[in-house]
Formats: sequence, structure tokens, C-alpha cells
Amino acid sequence: MKIGITPHYLKEDIFEFIDSFISKLNDAKIDYIFSKSVKKIKKAPKGFWDNHVLYEDDRLAHNCDAIVSIGGDGTLLQAAYNSRESGTPLIGVNFGKLGFLADYDTNKIDELVKYLKNGNFILEKRNALDAVCLSEESDKLYAINDIVIDRGKYPKMIEITIEIDDEYVATFSADVIIIATPTGSTGYSLSTGGPIVNPQTQSITLSPISAHTLTMRPLVISSNQKVVIKANSPHKNVEVICDGQRVNYFKPTAIIEIKKSKYDLKLLHNKEKTYFEILRRKLYWGLDLRIANNGGEGLK
Repeated sequence: MKIGITPHYLKEDIFEFIDSFISKLNDAKIDYIFSKSVKKIKKAPKGFWDNHVLYEDDRLAHNCDAIVSIGGDGTLLQAAYNSRESGTPLIGVNFGKLGFLADYDTNKIDELVKYLKNGNFILEKRNALDAVCLSEESDKLYAINDIVIDRGKYPKMIEITIEIDDEYVATFSADVIIIATPTGSTGYSLSTGGPIVNPQTQSITLSPISAHTLTMRPLVISSNQKVVIKANSPHKNVEVICDGQRVNYFKPTAIIEIKKSKYDLKLLHNKEKTYFEILRRKLYWGLDLRIANNGGEGLK
């Protein structure tokens, strides 16, 4: 197996970790290559990367069997965006705070190397989203977590209309609407009161933020359905944000069509770890602190 390595190059002590990681890979006789972003790591000795194979971010996935993302969830999402058309799966190493998508913490790197050598992984496919602006010319948008249609710098609410499969659903005023995949249900959508959706579910969740009505609640639909959002604002533009990373500006009334992408997110998971274990361990879902604090079976 040949792995590609892409880190969050601004993280403190990232070079020391990478140096240790590649030493372990060498001992295990595992081939590896890097994204060119490693050259931005400030603590690397001069000329260090001259002895390693480097690729542009959008070419890394075409030259390896799997990508190891070292950083937080944002690092993994960016790596997945860069590699979306290749079908190359990703493995997350958490060098951030939560790292919900990452199976491995930095203190479990020996375990990761062992699994890389033995190929002891399961492949999981997760839905992603494509979007396009119908009201003006635009590039195709892509998101793994969510597409957020936002009022931007305008201080007041905007008018949002939802259509699903060409059927009118509702019109309301709100600050934002989040269109999330099951993967994104534990991100921004969760923080606004949206449901936790198991990644095996083929669904899309629509969650308004600060809707000016008591009756507007999150809506879960099939991932096979087409969503059209019309966002009207007196301001000069409406923001459309993909995965909290890529911001696009469209003139109102912006008409955004969203549907399931043909490019899934592919993750390699440790066979011994489950989705519900990660929910308990990283989000404390279902944990009764009264039991945990009294020595009972709380968080495992």
C-alpha cells in the first residue's frame, strides 16, 4: 500500500509528529508520498523535503492508495474535496480538538501503522452534495458536510423559499438555512438543534437558523430528492458556504439547486471502532454524567 500524507501545516508541533510518523512507516516498509503543502511547515529543516516525493493537492490522490489526513475535521474535508473525483479513500488522524471524522488520535499512531501494514480496514461510503446556482452562471459546488445559505453581512433576516422535487414547501424569513448530509448532521446542523443522522442513512437535513416563525423545524428528506432554495435579500449578495471553507457570493434572488453528488466521501475505518462509540466518546451522546461521576458505566 502507498499512502499520501496531507497535514494541517499551521499546527504547532506538526513537523515533529510527521517526522516520527514517517520513521514508523519506514520501519514497517510502507511507501508514502506527501502533498506539497508540507513545504509550508515552518519547523522543517532546510532541504528536508528534497528527499521526499511531493504532489500538488489535487494530484496526490491519483498517485496513492489512501490518503492520511493529519489535522482536524477541516483538514480531512479539504483533502476529501481535493480528491473527490479520484475515489481514493481517506484516513483521519486527529491533530485538532474534536476530530469527529478521525479514527486515530496522535497517541494511537502505532496502531494506525499496524493497520496500514495489515490492511485491516473497512471502506465506508458517505453521501456528498452537489449544488449549482440557477439564477446566474456559476461553477458546480460540492460539499461533504453541508451547504449553508447565509444572509452574509446583511444585518437582517433574508427571505427563504424551499422547493423539493419541484414542489413548493414553504417561504419564511431566517438568518440562515443549512442543508446537511448525514456526515454533516454532527457539525453546524447539530449546533442549531438539527438531528443526529446515522451516516448509513440516505438523507438530507434542512435546518433553518432563527426562523421568524414558531412552526419552522428541521426537515429530513431522501438524498434522492432535489432541493431548490430561493434566497432573497435587499443586500447586494447572498453567501453560499460549502463545508465552512469555500464561500461563494450570488446576487439575490439567488436560486440554488442541491442534490446528491455522484462523488461519495470514502473513509477507511478501523474495524474495531463504531459510529456509536465515536458519538459517545467525542460528543458524549447518551452519557449520563450522574452514572459516570459515581463510578458506573458511563463513557467507554
